[in-house]
Amino acid sequence: MEKLVITVAPNGGLITKTNTPYVPITTEEIAEEVSRSCEAGASIVHLHVREEDGTPTGDMKVFEEAVNKIRDRCDILIGLTTASKLNAPEEERLSVCELSPQLASLNMGSLNFGEVAFINSPNYLRNAAKKMQDKKVKPELEVFDLGMMENAKKLIAEGLISGPYHFQLILGAPGGSPATPKALLGMIDNLPENSTWGVIALQNQLLLHTMAIGLGGHIRVGMEDEIYIRPGELAKSNSDFIKRLVMIANEMGRSVATPAEAEVIFTLPSRRHSSIS
Repeated sequence: MEKLVITVAPNGGLITKTNTPYVPITTEEIAEEVSRSCEAGASIVHLHVREEDGTPTGDMKVFEEAVNKIRDRCDILIGLTTASKLNAPEEERLSVCELSPQLASLNMGSLNFGEVAFINSPNYLRNAAKKMQDKKVKPELEVFDLGMMENAKKLIAEGLISGPYHFQLILGAPGGSPATPKALLGMIDNLPENSTWGVIALQNQLLLHTMAIGLGGHIRVGMEDEIYIRPGELAKSNSDFIKRLVMIANEMGRSVATPAEAEVIFTLPSRRHSSIS
């Protein structure tokens, strides 16, 4: 079984200091948290950035500042979100590709995310996939249900996504697939050939992550997805989640990938030592 790639999602766009005082907001806080996470075993960061007041932002200057601070501290691979703000203009969402990250999220369809409709139209999907191809950015194909898996296969058939493919299977999101073992297995069974996959669990996290470790998948973890390390106990750092997963992986006989190894496993462009400017 190939080594386990752990992605850290340190803050997302929705969690605030009101939810937990430990969520990183400023670029300095984010860089410190990502550095601790890398030391604990994460090899990729999925990055959102905020204004000083905690408001989600797609400002490229803030992304650039955060990425350069992270790269000053550690060798982690950089993945940038294309959904800093839900339903931002397409140009703003895709501008992160200009910063040449190794990965960027590509949400594979629209979703009623609670009371908010998160729109990813067919036209947007094609434009985003083409932009990532042109900029040599690996898309993280984020699927919330099996319909989105079919959307991804359609873009693959149209030649807009090049293999090998990497899917992020998202379970427990409002309006998406439930966070159950059966739902996860259904998604895995429908993956196209030549794919790697990871699990993002917004509920029932420990069980689904343990399944992913045992089944040869990969994992995303962090305060974007969950703020409690166990019922009623806030995680004090994103590294708390990672240390637990590393322990579980070791107990199951699966080694954890370094950033250099993750580049090979996910077939990523080698940009670990470059700054964004």
